[in-house]
Amino acid sequence: MEHTKLPLSDEIPYKSSSMTRKGAYVALSYMVSSVLLIIFNKAALSSYRFPFTSVMSLSQMACAFVILYVLKSMMIISFTTAESKSSSYNPVMFVPSRTLAQTLPLALPYLLYVVVTMEAVRGINVPMYTTLRRTTIAFTMMMEYFIGGKRHSNIVIISVGVIIFGAFIAGARDLAFDSYGYSIVFIENMCKAVYLTSVSRVGKSTGLNVFGLMWCNVVLCGPILLLWSAFRGELQSTLKFPYLLFPGFQALIFLSCAFTFFMNYIVVLNTTINSALTQAICSNLKDVFTSGFGWLLFGGLPYDLFNVLGQSIGFLGSCLYAYCKTRGK
Repeated sequence: MEHTKLPLSDEIPYKSSSMTRKGAYVALSYMVSSVLLIIFNKAALSSYRFPFTSVMSLSQMACAFVILYVLKSMMIISFTTAESKSSSYNPVMFVPSRTLAQTLPLALPYLLYVVVTMEAVRGINVPMYTTLRRTTIAFTMMMEYFIGGKRHSNIVIISVGVIIFGAFIAGARDLAFDSYGYSIVFIENMCKAVYLTSVSRVGKSTGLNVFGLMWCNVVLCGPILLLWSAFRGELQSTLKFPYLLFPGFQALIFLSCAFTFFMNYIVVLNTTINSALTQAICSNLKDVFTSGFGWLLFGGLPYDLFNVLGQSIGFLGSCLYAYCKTRGK
């Protein structure tokens, strides 16, 4: 019986000079799903005042583990470019133990990024959260240079500069300034930059495809996050959460877990098909829409001309970068 394989990153080269049609579809899918994911997470953490970010991240990892395990057991997906049954192959973990160890440089930044992201989403309003996240681009460019020696054209650097300039304009008059929340977002940006720039490198060195990288992240990070949640008492406190059995809250958690799985798949796929910087730019382009939805649904930031101007400048910078990629510059 033949099974339909889902698209994998090993079907395309890791680097390309311009964005293909498939790359454009992947980038667009990421932006749409990312907007929805942030809204769902914000609703669960703020609207229902769910304070246990580690438990929420753990739920998302558990969901990913179950989905990947079932799909792999049914042979709908594979984890490596060439499945092999070596002496070190672990039938429970699906990948060789040595390969699992080689993904540690990717898994650890991923774990920190996941935990810090939840804390950042909870602690700061959506418009300013998306604004501050735009500094991820600068961190990603630096990581691409130091880790992979990758250089970018002058026009790409200019477009990135325009985006960051717009972010500073947008946040210049934030009336809800929170030094702790801002610091958390910057830590999140650094972790994400390291993670994005490591995806292609680790994938190529280990032979793992998109699903294989996701699996290793979950297997390595899940137990650590479980112990951390238990140590902080969040697991016990979650059982006493007043809205735990409330249908609306459960629906948000389910949607958050489902979109997180899809997001992790799309992020790795987008990074390998396009580039780490393109993934960072996509994050900023969709932030315009996230800010608008966040403003309407959650508030937290009064209308301000500087914020609107900054968002517009950032959007133009993202469009300039997209133009450069379609032209192969």
